[in-house]
Amino acid sequence: MSASTTIGAQKPVSVLFVCLGNICRSPMAEGVFRSMTKADKRVSRIDSAGTGAYHEGSSPDPRTMSVLEDNGELDYNHSARKIQDSDFKNFDYILAMDEDNLDDLLRVQRRIVKNSGADTAAARVMLFGDFGGRNGEQVVDPYYGARDGFTIAYEQMTRFSKGFVAQVLTGIHIAETQDS
Repeated sequence: MSASTTIGAQKPVSVLFVCLGNICRSPMAEGVFRSMTKADKRVSRIDSAGTGAYHEGSSPDPRTMSVLEDNGELDYNHSARKIQDSDFKNFDYILAMDEDNLDDLLRVQRRIVKNSGADTAAARVMLFGDFGGRNGEQVVDPYYGARDGFTIAYEQMTRFSKGFVAQVLTGIHIAETQDS
């Protein structure tokens, strides 16, 4: 017989990272966060998306992949996708890379809430940089620049991910199943 100890337990969180095209910043954030939390039972699902469909179906920018690989993130595959309305109910956190994407996400969320008649949407839509120790910090899109912009973005993703773990995951306790 199996008994579950659920007193004080919470469900694991799901996190969606969002930038404009889903080939530079958000897949990098996903790769960093996935690597950082791969054995963490407090995280159930990690994904990334773009507010635009410019690169839908494409692999991440080669500079994103090379920076991830240079930092030991070797196990990452991704196909760019555009954010869907269903993401706002399927993810606990939707984390934007900059203010423009945050504004777009909040606009979509308001439309979903209005059309559903609900008071709020399930997802908490926030700026990812708010977890980095500097409120309102944004990740500049490195797409049109040199590789060093991707290195800077990687450093930000690492710091923001550590902040998210410390601020959000620290208080989450997942029930363990025991045999009785």
